[in-house]
Amino acid sequence: MQWLKVFVAGLIEIMWVTSMNHAHNIPTWIVTLILIALSFYLILSASQHLPVGTAYTVFVGMGAVGTVLVDIFVHGDTLSFSKVILLILLIVGILGLQMTTEQEES
Repeated sequence: MQWLKVFVAGLIEIMWVTSMNHAHNIPTWIVTLILIALSFYLILSASQHLPVGTAYTVFVGMGAVGTVLVDIFVHGDTLSFSKVILLILLIVGILGLQMTTEQEES
């Protein structure tokens, strides 16, 4: 359950980071701030049961990979061989940390 919170927090991070480009007025700023608060609430909640360093690394890594993928597939950023290799390395590192970390029993 705690890893699900980290996963959802990472997805929400991708949303708020990409929404910053479109936050040109008060309502969009409010939505962005709500998404930021929700993602941090979820990661803080999960960190009470998971090692904080690992949970935060997975959270930030998901956000980084997801934001790059949104830039490539939605905003037309260029995709290069080196980007693919580096994204794969990030994903392997994120999955490796997640799979080798034990969760506290609640």
